[in-house]
Amino acid sequence: MDKSTFEDPKVVISGPMHGSLRHDSAHKHVTGSADYIDDIPEPAGLLHGALGLSDRAHAEIIGIDLSAVAAYPGVVWVFTGKDVPGVNDTSSNGSHDEPLLAETLVQFHGQPIFAVIAETRDAARRAARLAKIDYRDLPHWHDIDGALANGGPLVITPMTLLRGEPETEMLNAAMRLKGQMRIGGQEHFYLEGHIAVAIPGEDDEVTVWSSTQHPSEIQHIVGHVLDIPSNAVTVNVRRMGGGFGGKETQGNQFAALAAIAAKKLGRAIKFRPDRDEDMSATGKRHDFLVDYDVGFDAEGRIHAVDATYAARCGFSSDLSGPVTDRALFHADSSYFYPHVHLQSKPLKTHTVSNTAFRGFGGPQGMLGAERLIEEIAYALGKDPLDIRKLNFYGQPGSGRTLTPYHQEVEDNIIAPVVEELENTSDYRARRNAIIGFNRDSRYIKKGIALTPVKFGISFTMTAFNQAGALVHIYQDGSIHLNHGGTEMGQGLYTKVAQVLADSFQVDIDRVKITATTTAKVPNTSATAASSGSDLNGMAAYDAARQIKERLVAFAAEKWEVAPSDIVFLPNRVRVGEIEIPFPDFIKQAYFARVQLSAAGFYKTPKIHWDRKAGRGTPFFYFAYGAACTEVSIDTLTGEYLIDRTDILHDVGRSLNPAIDLGQVEGAFVQGLGWLTTEELWWDDKGRLRTHAPSTYKIPLASDRPKIFNVRLAEWSENAEATIGRSKAVGEPPFMLAISVLEALSMAVASVADYKVCPRLDAPATPERVLMAVERMKRV
Repeated sequence: MDKSTFEDPKVVISGPMHGSLRHDSAHKHVTGSADYIDDIPEPAGLLHGALGLSDRAHAEIIGIDLSAVAAYPGVVWVFTGKDVPGVNDTSSNGSHDEPLLAETLVQFHGQPIFAVIAETRDAARRAARLAKIDYRDLPHWHDIDGALANGGPLVITPMTLLRGEPETEMLNAAMRLKGQMRIGGQEHFYLEGHIAVAIPGEDDEVTVWSSTQHPSEIQHIVGHVLDIPSNAVTVNVRRMGGGFGGKETQGNQFAALAAIAAKKLGRAIKFRPDRDEDMSATGKRHDFLVDYDVGFDAEGRIHAVDATYAARCGFSSDLSGPVTDRALFHADSSYFYPHVHLQSKPLKTHTVSNTAFRGFGGPQGMLGAERLIEEIAYALGKDPLDIRKLNFYGQPGSGRTLTPYHQEVEDNIIAPVVEELENTSDYRARRNAIIGFNRDSRYIKKGIALTPVKFGISFTMTAFNQAGALVHIYQDGSIHLNHGGTEMGQGLYTKVAQVLADSFQVDIDRVKITATTTAKVPNTSATAASSGSDLNGMAAYDAARQIKERLVAFAAEKWEVAPSDIVFLPNRVRVGEIEIPFPDFIKQAYFARVQLSAAGFYKTPKIHWDRKAGRGTPFFYFAYGAACTEVSIDTLTGEYLIDRTDILHDVGRSLNPAIDLGQVEGAFVQGLGWLTTEELWWDDKGRLRTHAPSTYKIPLASDRPKIFNVRLAEWSENAEATIGRSKAVGEPPFMLAISVLEALSMAVASVADYKVCPRLDAPATPERVLMAVERMKRV
């Protein structure tokens, strides 16, 4: 462990932290023995729930006849919003704009109106389809254009970032470009969909197993709808089969419905919607419409930027405020804007309320910035990489370190990251070869792009940047670990266990990783914003520190040595001249009545944010990376292949290089899907038509780059005092996939001899690529 980070002279740097240990459940994932909620043995008398969904996009509910639903064989109870004991609301931000069950008004096709509880899941689902509901249809719009045409209604107050004199400097700029970019949304498509099991207890108590990234919010929402205090609600999460942000708020409704039915009927209840219902009734990544205006000089240096980021938010606010805020926080990508004005437009639409998704608005903001670079490069006839490098943030003292939100970029390493990847990927020679290939090839065209990533780490809601952990050491020297973070396959449990094992210098198999539960660590933040390891690792370290201080004090007194003579060594403790096996040492401490348990806590330092003023330091640090991708397109069909991708990514001093490499690879492929194959489509009745794998195309294993070289920047170390000087790895590598879209754009631009920017929107499906090729032919 890094002594300069923790100022702990009693720990030797030889434990399992920073090692490539396997994911604690990897073998279970592969063999199918990992228990998810649907694998838990079902309690006696378990009942199953199903949703009754609206088939209108926007309408008043005139009448509901549920008699046929209630009469269906096996149905035990049917309930509506009027049967909610507490408040019929599951909004995550206190806005009270998201009813658990719609009562008088439906605002999107697929909105839950009632719930059915039956003896079997099949009976509940079949019965739910028998409802007779009368509607009075109201005007509806399901996309950004429709919202703007209807006055641009907002779900939350927009945010503005302003620095300098953008209006004046735009007029003074030697060159100026305006444009528009459409950026599509994305379905989370977890392997394990949403699910909740509620088990009633005595008095007002209820226990909920939920596939959620935010157990404390589930606890709050369940208490809210049942009108009971949070101390009566226990929420448990051992693992999720994927989260990606979609289980930060979207699990609320299933847990709440299960809990209401469990307390009403006195029996355990399970809600597990099928894939179509899950995709129809839960939120997705926000799609954006970016209007931009950029002023620049003849060299390609940006002078001023004015951009508006309009987003399809859905019918309620959910997390759209912070998502659109983060889009603006990343609308600079890796570039310094001397004068800038950015504004968000979180638009209301009659669609499911969109929510968190890996990157949380950052990818959309960054993609808009890369379009600016691309526009300038084609306007000047230059390599986009040269324009990128010209506009990078500078080092402290350069006068080029201030972001649009007035935070100084003090840890900038984007230039060396890009320079190293430029050399190792042989970018220049390959680009020249590709230009030559395109000159001679009639139908197949190639493209290559090298794009950077700068991603801010921290929740932009300052209060969420806190975490707790509970650590027990038992008499035999085994260690029990519990913290507020949740495991969704990303390896958080393994990393925090490594921190703890390293602190006590014991083998990691001595640390028992236990399910996240609100009964042990209260008031936890969501496992989101890439902060899981930062927050929970530090909280676990704090708990270990407390116990170790007691152990050192005990040993110093018992063996009459100085505290500095007590050192934790691998699986043993040196006290003066003697060495004691760790279990024996702990047993002696127990008999000396030393407290062997501690609750650790951590809050991120230095951060603050004033949304109204658009100023502050919302991020503790930045994570960096770069990707170089080469593609080939067929100009007759629009189909394409990803020939090669080289990635260099900054994770600081990695807590677990093997897990971090997996996160980088997975994030890139997921980003690749967002920008190429994954297209959400609603019809004119507001119905989501891409609601199953038959119509919604996630990337396959065969879609990965044919050559895929991924490396971590091993020379990097976080300048801030994070756990082990590591950096977050969950979200930042997602944006590496922007290199794919930029490479496709170059391939398309070759059809017109690179004279104009193709303005390729996302996702760049083969159809969009083909249409862009046809546009280029007319240039």
